[in-house]
Amino acid sequence: MLKEILKIITFILLIAPIINSAQINPGARQNGLSNSDVALSNDVFSIFNNPAGISQMNWREIGGYYSFAPFGLKELATGYVAYNEHTSIGSFGAGFMIYGFELYKESKFALTYSKDFNKRFFAGVTILYQNVSIENYGNDNTFCFNIGGLAYLSKDLRLGFKYHNITRATYGNEANQIPVVFGSGISYDLIDETSINFSIEKDIDLPLSFRFGVEYSIIKYLDLRVGIQNEPDSYSGGLGINYSILHLDYSIFTHNDLGLTHQIGIIIDFGEDTPRNKRIKEYLKLQ
Repeated sequence: MLKEILKIITFILLIAPIINSAQINPGARQNGLSNSDVALSNDVFSIFNNPAGISQMNWREIGGYYSFAPFGLKELATGYVAYNEHTSIGSFGAGFMIYGFELYKESKFALTYSKDFNKRFFAGVTILYQNVSIENYGNDNTFCFNIGGLAYLSKDLRLGFKYHNITRATYGNEANQIPVVFGSGISYDLIDETSINFSIEKDIDLPLSFRFGVEYSIIKYLDLRVGIQNEPDSYSGGLGINYSILHLDYSIFTHNDLGLTHQIGIIIDFGEDTPRNKRIKEYLKLQ
């Protein structure tokens, strides 16, 4: 049993750089864009990515995300739920994540607050309570903090940044068990139906990663997405089906050595039945 546990943990640690983006940045939509959305960040899963983003939305959302067998391994299954609520004093969010299986599990509980300033600048913070459990070795927990910012430079151009684990929290006495990640990017609406996203991300223990993604609303009810990134090299794509209050998302990304990973997501949107970007611009008076 000990050999089996050590083998599994060693494997998890070896591929951690590859699966970190899926754990840090949940959402089938986000993964379809190769996680290039730091300056887009306009749905409920922003609480885990760039928490500033949720105050762009003046409506309530609840979402769920599941990656059932990353790289064909059901032991790496990851699930998230997230909720945000807009109020007169800012936007509040909450979320939960679970990752792993009976021998090795990680979980996160998140609380988020985001505030807009003149409906052009946005800032947010997420407090995370994180727990890791290894069978026969016990468990440990800690708190960490993520911050983010977003600014509209024009009605179609956005600039964003994020800083994950600003306190460099870790498990036990060993440093860097929880990634410390910096990221920044731009997002540009080429036309109302198309956004182009570019970001740069740096885990302090890993090489710089460049990410690019395009989202195109081909018709009112259907979005198409493609993305590319390096470190690790990956290609992604996906689609979103939008009908009434429901948004169903599917994405896939590929790794040269480990193969394909599939994700699914659902968002229940309690806003108006109009495209997301249009509603946000109407709320921010950017039309």
